[in-house]
Amino acid sequence: MQQIMTAVSAQKTSFHARAATATVADVMRSPLTTVNQHDHVAAAAYLMKHAGTTALVVVDAQTGQPAGIITEADIAHAIADGRDVNNTWVDAVMTIRPAVTATTSIRETATMMTTRHFRHLPVAGDAGLVGMVDIIDVCRALIGAAEG
Repeated sequence: MQQIMTAVSAQKTSFHARAATATVADVMRSPLTTVNQHDHVAAAAYLMKHAGTTALVVVDAQTGQPAGIITEADIAHAIADGRDVNNTWVDAVMTIRPAVTATTSIRETATMMTTRHFRHLPVAGDAGLVGMVDIIDVCRALIGAAEG
């Protein structure tokens, strides 16, 4: 019985070590579509539909840095609140600055996503936007670390 317990403890330690060393850079994808914070919400919805995505990184036109993120849920909430998506700016409904860096650990990213109820996070670097990570990417990394 003691040998089994030792093996299980070793597996848990190994999983936590692998999960702790994985970073966002290991799982992020290049951002395919962005939207300007001063575009209309209707334009963001159009871009999401045609890009086949559920979230867009909102970029500050002056700095090129991620200013926030707009999701299908943000658009649905705006419509439910009676806003006219053709006359509402993206920055009025986006989530402000939810970015992580490429060196942020997968565990830290998972914690941020679960505590703040995010399904997508922009990945920022010194030169601006470098990618996007979503909850599926994070779950796959954590599952892979557990199986590894």
